[in-house]
Amino acid sequence: MRRKLDPMWILVLVFTLGVVTTGYTQSYLDRNDSPPGISAQP
Repeated sequence: MRRKLDPMWILVLVFTLGVVTTGYTQSYLDRNDSPPGISAQP
């Protein structure tokens, strides 16, 4: 008998995936000279 997935866990999964993807993309773009559209510094 499987439990239904809570909406909170879905939000946590999406948030974690977003943070990991953003961190990976940021580190990948930082290796390039100048990212065309994304700039983290204000």
